[in-house]
Amino acid sequence: MQNANAMNRMNRLPVSGFHKTMLLAVSFAYFFEFADINSFATTAPKLIDLWGVTVDHVAYVTSLSFVGMFVGSLAGGALADRWGRKLALVRTTVFFGFFSLVSVFSWDLVSLGAFRVLTSAGLSAMTVVGVVYINEMYPAAVRGKYQAYAIVIGICGTPVTNLIASAVVPLSDWSWRLVYLWGSLGLLLVLFTRHLKESPRWYESRGDHAKADEVLREIEARVTAELGPLPEPAPPVAEAPVTKAPLRLLLQRKYLLPTLLLTVVWVTQTIGFFGYSSWAPTLLAKEGFSVEKSVFYVALTTVGAPLGSYLAALVTDRFERKWCLVAFGTVIAVCGLLYGLTFDPVLIIVFGFLVNLFERGYTALGYAYSPEVFDTRGRSLGTSVSYGLGRLSNAAGPLIVASLYTHHGYRSVFFFIAGSWLVGAVTLAVFGPRTRAARLARTAQQEKAATV
Repeated sequence: MQNANAMNRMNRLPVSGFHKTMLLAVSFAYFFEFADINSFATTAPKLIDLWGVTVDHVAYVTSLSFVGMFVGSLAGGALADRWGRKLALVRTTVFFGFFSLVSVFSWDLVSLGAFRVLTSAGLSAMTVVGVVYINEMYPAAVRGKYQAYAIVIGICGTPVTNLIASAVVPLSDWSWRLVYLWGSLGLLLVLFTRHLKESPRWYESRGDHAKADEVLREIEARVTAELGPLPEPAPPVAEAPVTKAPLRLLLQRKYLLPTLLLTVVWVTQTIGFFGYSSWAPTLLAKEGFSVEKSVFYVALTTVGAPLGSYLAALVTDRFERKWCLVAFGTVIAVCGLLYGLTFDPVLIIVFGFLVNLFERGYTALGYAYSPEVFDTRGRSLGTSVSYGLGRLSNAAGPLIVASLYTHHGYRSVFFFIAGSWLVGAVTLAVFGPRTRAARLARTAQQEKAATV
């Protein structure tokens, strides 16, 4: 077989039970990623009292976690290309779930920090794989919407975990460990394995057209049995097989410019979001709020997160994603700054709610936008490197936050965070490519082929 025509055959499929099962599996992985990603932030106020942890100690552990995220991001892209999208998704989720479970048995800050670094590596690896998997398995016309739907479901892990933490952390000197036990339930993704299919586009990119065709026929048979006959796909476009994308590939102009752009996007998003979410409970506690109140206030603000992802689902395929990202980033900067300028509990909750709402919408839009600026050959590598550099940048972020707080006070932290979001918004506005026209063109081509 010369060409399995995987992209066009996948693009002409209507959304079916097959897609919904896959959405549920990826959403499950995302749920426990978001459940686990802020576990240390929710337990840090308790550890300050229990182990004598300082703000600087929190900064060091958080910084090292982002080094782990960087390594995990690079590994995620490489593993997705080597193992395939499905197998890499399962294995990276099992990896972070295992080390979250091990974190339950931490005996001091050093051991907990080491386990959190390994957990963070798995979290980022899974995220990169999940983004690429959805990008290749959903029709182009609805890809962004379903990427956002996965985040809508997955992001519920944040408020659920924060509410659980607010209830269990104050109970006793050991109950904070339950937060990490909860995060380890991502291990149960293995139950979905037999319901998932490998990406035919991955097989095709490796030159294995026969295997790509085999998987496509299985998927098409399932969709046809559920929804009836399928339209004809658009004609195939021949692509040279690629077995591995070397790192030097990103030095080519067609890959270098989008990689640099997305690096700025993910650097500012990482510093902006984690500067807020990783520090809010600790800084509120340091400013005189009790551990119980600081964790509870932050838990209430994260209720906005699923709504933000749903908002992204409503706009992502209807408008240009670049401009949606610019608008969301600007709103986050304003609301985040207002959050830092008040100590009124009601306003803290309101502005924190809005920060979480628009930030998670921004993240969902970014997950859909990032893979679209690359072709199949550079997609995993470009996405993983830019996302990984974003995570690596925040190895310095917590140290900056700790220094700002120590030398310039509480509010200076939020000026810094707002500035980060604005830099990302301006960079996207000036340099970000538009991707909507290409999506619409592919959809029009598919519709034309279906009528022939």
